[in-house]
Amino acid sequence: MRRVTLFLNGSPKNGKVVAVYGTLSDLLSVASNKLGIKATSVYNGKGGLIDDIALIRDDDVLFVCEGEPFIDPQTDSKVPEGLSGSHTDWLTLNVGGRYFTTTRSTLVNKEPDSMLAHMFKDKGVWGNKQDHRGAFLIDRSPEYFEPILNYLRHGQLIVNDGINLLEEARFFGIDSLIEHLEVAIKNSQPPEDHSPISRKEFVRFLLATPTKSELRCQGLNFSGADLSRLDLRYINFKMANLSRCNLAHANLCCANLERADLSGSVLDCANLQGVKMLCSNAEGASLKLCNFEDPSGLKANLEGANLKGVDMEGSQMTGINLRVATLKNAKLKNCNLRGATLAGTDLENCDLSGCDLQEANLRGSNVKGAIFEEMLTPLHMSQSVR
Repeated sequence: MRRVTLFLNGSPKNGKVVAVYGTLSDLLSVASNKLGIKATSVYNGKGGLIDDIALIRDDDVLFVCEGEPFIDPQTDSKVPEGLSGSHTDWLTLNVGGRYFTTTRSTLVNKEPDSMLAHMFKDKGVWGNKQDHRGAFLIDRSPEYFEPILNYLRHGQLIVNDGINLLEEARFFGIDSLIEHLEVAIKNSQPPEDHSPISRKEFVRFLLATPTKSELRCQGLNFSGADLSRLDLRYINFKMANLSRCNLAHANLCCANLERADLSGSVLDCANLQGVKMLCSNAEGASLKLCNFEDPSGLKANLEGANLKGVDMEGSQMTGINLRVATLKNAKLKNCNLRGATLAGTDLENCDLSGCDLQEANLRGSNVKGAIFEEMLTPLHMSQSVR
């Protein structure tokens, strides 16, 4: 019967003498029980891998590991012995199963307020856990830790593609590296593209959207785009920039243009049935011959809209809501405003000649300088209380 002495890989201490019998698997099973590990391979003292039990001789000294490479105990045993010495002593870290050897000063001096500095500044204060080799255990990714350790060594950041170290640097509290990474990430970001969306791009979006789906264009920039004669029904243009756009003959039925910028745009002959234009800015826009009248009874809502100087001549606006809107200097000649809500509306210097204002509500509206020539129906004082 042969007997051998088993040690943990890289450690010359706390060996176990066992009998060798059966197969190599039997020896690994005994080693696992004796050393408290999951043994997978056996090395001799010179680092040779033993793959056959016949190679083992009586009184051999063997080193058992859990799959890691062979570690020479002659060099590794020197590492933990100086752990209580000065800040220049060497120590080993086990980071996520990978070993790193460095000096205490590397971890402490460059960033004295970091987590690593507090962990290794004074022995025993942090309560660091060590593995069977005496290496300090750190449960982090070794791929992310290596660039940080190199940065602490020489102050240069070397990062492989695809590795984002910012969160790791924040975890260890390495302030100078955090600042460096934040600047690098900011500089690597492409500049924000604020260029307006073109007709070609928008048509591509329209074609890719199912007809029953609502296309969300909230806050997008269409400034100066040619969107004429397009089917834009039910699209959400809330707070979008549509200034100086060409929307002539476009179908904007039930579109949401709340707080949108339509200043200087052309919407001549557009279909605006049931449109929502609350608090929108259409100053100086052209809305000639537009249709706001929905046969189903759904009323267009332009409450609080800025319509200074707009040209809405000949538009159909039965039942439209223009409450507290601003129509100063606007042209509304020959418009159909039957049953329209104009309460509190600013109609100063507005041209309303030829309009149909039957049953329109003008209570509290400002009609100073407004033109009411050639009215189709008489305007009663009860409709407008100044």
